[in-house]
Amino acid sequence: MSKHHKETNKKEDAALTAQPEAMEDGLPVPAPEAAPKEAEPGSRPSDLDVAKAEAEAAAREVESLKAELAELNDKYLRKLADDVNFRKRMLKEKDEAQKYAVSSLLQDLIPILDDFDRGIASAEQTKNYEQVHEGILLIRRQLSQMLENKYALKRLDSKGKPFDPTMHEALFAEPADVEEPVVSEEYLCGYALHDRVLRAAKVRVRIPAPKGASAPATEAKA
Repeated sequence: MSKHHKETNKKEDAALTAQPEAMEDGLPVPAPEAAPKEAEPGSRPSDLDVAKAEAEAAAREVESLKAELAELNDKYLRKLADDVNFRKRMLKEKDEAQKYAVSSLLQDLIPILDDFDRGIASAEQTKNYEQVHEGILLIRRQLSQMLENKYALKRLDSKGKPFDPTMHEALFAEPADVEEPVVSEEYLCGYALHDRVLRAAKVRVRIPAPKGASAPATEAKA
């Protein structure tokens, strides 16, 4: 065999070896598929491992939420207790304020009572009417000044003043030669605290008489 024929045979054998399909009965036969390569152990997590990891993460989140809820509940209970204690303290202070609201006034009235006691003791010894009268006037003046200067209690002067229904209570009314109702007599004095009337004065009032009519001699009750 010549050298040329040997090289030709070698090329044919190489082509047959590299050809992916074999000939069978004159038809091409597909080459067997390569088996899928199995994943190496530890190269890819399984579904079970993924599920376990997700469950552990969910459990940690639940524990974190439980701890946060417990902290919020503790803060809420403390705030609620503080509010309850504050309301109790405010009610107690309010009750004490109402209970002892007049303590300052009473402390100022005690010396007045002492003056009355001394005046009574002196009157029992001297039996002097003028001295007793002067003592009572002095105590009355001191009491009135103290109440007005310190507590703004003002006595209403009504006699000769125009009749004011917000300050006066008319017990009697009589027609007279006046242009407007005027207080002619005061039976019981009135008092005011700042700009609020505590007690209206009980008075007699002169009202304008009808024209051409004379004032009646009798009193007309209001």
